[in-house]
Amino acid sequence: MGVPETLADMLDNNAWKYPDETAFVWADTRVTHAAFHGRVSKLASAIRRLGLKRQDRVGILSQNRLEFQEVYGACEISGFICATVNWRLAPPEMVYIVNDSAPRVLVFEEAYAATVEALRPHLKGIEHFVCIGEPPSFAVGYEDLLASGDPAGCDLRPKPDDVAFLIYTSGTTGRPKGVMLSHKGVVAAAEILGSDMRNAPSDRLLIMMPLFHIGAKIIQLAQHWRAGTVHVQKGFDPPAILDCLEREKITVTHMAPTMIQTLLGAEDIAKRDLASLRMIVYAAAPMPLPVLKRGLEILGPIFQQQFGQTEGIGTTLLAHQHRPYGSERDREILTSVGQASPRIGVRVVDDHGVDLPVGEVGEVLLTSPAVMKGYWNNTAATLETLRDGWVHTGDVGRLDAEGYLYLVDRKKDMIITGGENVYSREVEEAVVTHADVSEVAVIGVADETWGEAVLAIVVPRAGAVPTAQEIIDHCRPLIAGYKKPKRVLFVDEIQKLPSGKIDKVRLRTLYGQS
Repeated sequence: MGVPETLADMLDNNAWKYPDETAFVWADTRVTHAAFHGRVSKLASAIRRLGLKRQDRVGILSQNRLEFQEVYGACEISGFICATVNWRLAPPEMVYIVNDSAPRVLVFEEAYAATVEALRPHLKGIEHFVCIGEPPSFAVGYEDLLASGDPAGCDLRPKPDDVAFLIYTSGTTGRPKGVMLSHKGVVAAAEILGSDMRNAPSDRLLIMMPLFHIGAKIIQLAQHWRAGTVHVQKGFDPPAILDCLEREKITVTHMAPTMIQTLLGAEDIAKRDLASLRMIVYAAAPMPLPVLKRGLEILGPIFQQQFGQTEGIGTTLLAHQHRPYGSERDREILTSVGQASPRIGVRVVDDHGVDLPVGEVGEVLLTSPAVMKGYWNNTAATLETLRDGWVHTGDVGRLDAEGYLYLVDRKKDMIITGGENVYSREVEEAVVTHADVSEVAVIGVADETWGEAVLAIVVPRAGAVPTAQEIIDHCRPLIAGYKKPKRVLFVDEIQKLPSGKIDKVRLRTLYGQS
C-alpha cells in the first residue's frame, strides 16, 4: 500500500494494520477498525445497488451517533459525496440545503421522521429515504438497507480530486453555501492537524461537537490518521462527558470555549480523575482569560486553539503557548490565534490584494493542501473567495514579526455565539419581515455565557409598539434557534455612513458591550 491519497485509503490502511484495535465507541458499542471497514463497505454496496454513481450525494440528518460515522465512511470508501444537514436549522433552511445538494438518498435519524415527512412535498430529487431506528412508512430501515449490501463492498473507489464532503456554511446573503472538500484535501487536513495534536494510535479522542460541521469531522479524521480510538457522544451533556473522560481515560477532546466554561463549573470536577487528558482542542471562538486560567489550574497546560473555517484550515496556538502568567509578550501571544503549521500559508492583504507589512490590518488569506475545491452550484462565490489557491476568509486581522495572527474584526459581520457562526444579514432578513419593523441592524454583543449574543437593533414602524419577545418569536420558524436574537433594542434611528450604509462599527461602539 502506498501513501494514503483518499479517505478510502485511510480506511483500508487502518483495517489492515490495526484490525483488532478499537475505531469507535458509541454508548455500549465498540467497533474495531476491521469491523468498521466491513460495515461501511457493505453499506456502500447497498447504496450502490440503489443506483447511485460515483459523486452522487448521500444526505444525512442526524445527531452524533455511530451510524452518522458509518454514512460518512460509506461515502469515503466509495466515492459518493456525503452532504450533511444541520439538524438545528429551521425547516425552510433544511429544504434549501437538501434541494441545493440534491442527494438521491437521505438518511435521517428516527427523531426527525416527522420533520422529514412534513418537508417531503418540498424536497426534490430524493429517491430513497433511510431511517436510523424505526422507519416511517415512506422510508426503509437503516439496518435493513445495510443488510442488503455485499460484504465485499461495491465496485467504486474515489479519486484524490473527488469531492468527499459537501458541508454548508452560512453566507452573507442569507443563503448557505455548500463547501466542496476533496479527498486529498481532507486527508491533508487530517495529517496536518494530527501532527499539531501529536496524535498516536494509543490516543482516545472524545467527540461531542456536531458531526454536521467540519470541525468535529476533521478532528476525528486527524485521530484516525494515526488509527486511534474515537468515542462519540450524542451532544454536550456535562455529567456524561465527565463520566466518559474519567471512565475511558480519554486523552484528547474537542470543545467550544462555552462548553469548557460549563465543564469547569461542574461541582465535582475537582474530584474527577482526569489525569489521562493531555489535550483539549478548542475552536470557533477565543477562550476568555478567566476560563483559561481556571482550566489551567484544574487540568494543567493542555489547551490548544485551532483557527480556520470550513473552506480551509488555519493557524494553531499550541498548548505550550498558553501562558497567562508569563511575560507581557506571553500575554500578548495569548490574544492571537497562533501561527501557521509548515504546510499552511497565511497572508494579510489590503483591498487590492497587496500584502501588508507586519502589524498592519487587512483581510486574512489562507492556503494549504486542504483548501476547498469551491462552493457547490455557486461559481460567483467561489471566484470571490478562492483566488490563486488562497481562501479570502472575510476575517480582518494582522500578523506580527513572528507570524502570530491576531483577528481584529470580521469583514462579513459574523457573530460567534456558543461556537456557532451566525451572519447578521440572515438574522436581519428574518426580523425585517415582522409587520411592525421598519428597519433593523444586527450585531454581536459581549455575553459571559455564549461569548457573543445576537442583538437586534430595531426601528419600529410608525405607530407600532412591538415587544422584544414578539420579534424573537417571529424569527423562530424562519431561522435556527441559535441564530434568533437573544436581545432586542428599540431605537428611533440607526446610525449610518455617508453612503447610506448602516454603520456597524458605530453600533458596536454604542451597544457592543451592553
